[in-house]
Amino acid sequence: MTIEAAPPPRKSTNDRVHAPSPLLRETLSLLSRTAPSLAAEAASRLFLLVPGVPPPRGEAAAFLASGEAFTVRGGGRRLAAWRWGHGPAIVLAHGWGGRGTQLRAFVPALVNVGYAAVVFDGPAHGASTGLTTSLPAFGDAIAAVARATGARGVVAHSMGGASTLVAISRGLPLARAVLLGAPSDAEEIWHGFVRALGLGAPVAADARRRVEGRVGVRLADVNASSLAPRVSTPVLVVHDRDDAEVPWAAGAANARFLAGARLVTTSGLGHRRILRDPGVVEQVVRFLEGGIRPARCGGCGRPAGSEGAAGLCGSCVVERELFERDDRFAA
Repeated sequence: MTIEAAPPPRKSTNDRVHAPSPLLRETLSLLSRTAPSLAAEAASRLFLLVPGVPPPRGEAAAFLASGEAFTVRGGGRRLAAWRWGHGPAIVLAHGWGGRGTQLRAFVPALVNVGYAAVVFDGPAHGASTGLTTSLPAFGDAIAAVARATGARGVVAHSMGGASTLVAISRGLPLARAVLLGAPSDAEEIWHGFVRALGLGAPVAADARRRVEGRVGVRLADVNASSLAPRVSTPVLVVHDRDDAEVPWAAGAANARFLAGARLVTTSGLGHRRILRDPGVVEQVVRFLEGGIRPARCGGCGRPAGSEGAAGLCGSCVVERELFERDDRFAA
């Protein structure tokens, strides 16, 4: 793992890998020739449609069962969320087509040093409601979960990282933010989508107007370069050189655009293993500690951890119960 200065930005590719079926491409191609308006409408809806996210099983299901489940209302959606530990809350946000369990490797590391870790399923993902979403809608969801839990920091992957910048630019106050394998250019995501579907220029332009009308913002306005002037939160950017879904150049661009951001480059982890790497987890926790003081036990001064209650660690809770029991017997 190395820390590097960000070079001049280059174009990035998709935050999501679109692999449409030949039948879909042929259908849209036919519609483009015979009913271009209908083709544009179909493409615009498809761009915002979230792929099916399978329910958690095995280790992931057990992980969720160990947390405190709750729901948050955000952007007209019901967002499923889970919490562990005591102390300042850190929200963990997944990316397009993912779910909260993908960031579970961060939970014990955060809890052990005195944070509360919060994961959630984004709008139209996992156990949350909806069928479609967008960068702004995802950003509003992150803001809703952060405000509901009083979170001071966000650790976000892929599209969740780009959405975190949207949330901050719209006024979400955070002390620290971490972007893991996050894209930097929403327009380039759109261009990749257009290429994957084989849309002609007139249909693509019409479809883009429809997308922007539904989302309520221009794609250009949610590029990192456009959001950066309204982002003053210290940001750590972690990106892998071998990321095949969101190239390293996107992370370098994020770090370059965001004033004071720090770029950490990894190798050999790709787009998803970066979420499970112990070195990355440690680096992220250290960065958060630099701006968000973890909770300490009021009895012994150790991290609050997950087994105690607010203000005390598990060991001090046990000691207090034993002491109080002795008092009762002595009386």
